[in-house]
Amino acid sequence: MVTEFNTKLALPAHFTARPTTMDDLEAAVSLLNTCAIHITGAPNTNLADLRSEWEDPTFDLQASSQVVFSPEGQLVGYIEVWDTAPIPVTPWVWGRVHPAYEGQGIGSFLMEWGEARARQAIARCPDDVRVAFHSSTPSTYLPAQRLFLRHGLSLVRHFWRMAIEFDEAPQPVVWNNGLTIRTFADVPDLTAVYQASDDAFQDHWGHVAQPLETGIKQWQHWVENDPDFDPTLWLLAMDGDQIAGISLCRHRADDDPDMGWVNNLGVRRPWRQKGLGLALLQHSFAVLHQRGKQRVGLGVDADSLTGATRLYEKAGMKVIRQADAYEKVLRPGRDISRH
Repeated sequence: MVTEFNTKLALPAHFTARPTTMDDLEAAVSLLNTCAIHITGAPNTNLADLRSEWEDPTFDLQASSQVVFSPEGQLVGYIEVWDTAPIPVTPWVWGRVHPAYEGQGIGSFLMEWGEARARQAIARCPDDVRVAFHSSTPSTYLPAQRLFLRHGLSLVRHFWRMAIEFDEAPQPVVWNNGLTIRTFADVPDLTAVYQASDDAFQDHWGHVAQPLETGIKQWQHWVENDPDFDPTLWLLAMDGDQIAGISLCRHRADDDPDMGWVNNLGVRRPWRQKGLGLALLQHSFAVLHQRGKQRVGLGVDADSLTGATRLYEKAGMKVIRQADAYEKVLRPGRDISRH
């Protein structure tokens, strides 16, 4: 399905826009990396990762994204809208404009298209619930901040990238309280890991419950299509046959191949306040260090309701970057995405 809207804003003369297709993959990777280098100093996208996102079984590429071309045929703008949740109360709108083409109205055109596309999510939500689309930008990138404010978005949250650099090998963790550490290679039960993650993150800002089969379908796609997926880096703290906590790691950050990455760290409610989160994090440090990583990073909600930032600071991590989250309310109502 192709989605078209009559936007009030026009592109510059002789620029064109159309739905994205898989034929745009290489040009899109080039654009996104050019933008990433301009904004943060390093590329953060590759063909395999972007292809996996575009082929996500819940995502309709042509209906949910647009590309903009210069008069010379260069891809200079891109936007995507993710409203794939069964109850899509927080559609995600994200885009980029080539730095050489900023200030010409391309970002505003794409943002207006993205908002119109996000509004389609309202019809799939209960009549009484709040619907708001979200986006984000590195806190140092002023053009995006100005664009968001012009289009009626409000700053609502900060997210930190935190990291630690090792002067020496991390100490091994001593597991107690009957807990043992396994990996996904030992316990290849994707449903159990997904349920543990969903349970651990139900207290997090923006979390909305979804049917098990929907989440499993998406996770299965990620696992099968991520060339960097390593089941021995998915660390599981086990209490008998139950998963008490998880640390799902990757051997590299998207924009830094030398940095190990803790992608998903969570402890289920019955096992909290017992030091398990810190133990899992420290074990992750040790495992990634054994793989040759001298630095490890992760992302975290700066206002985490579970106190994650304090835990990471206790482990020796420091804030190295901040991203700012913005939202625009499309329909007021009962908020089912916050706690």
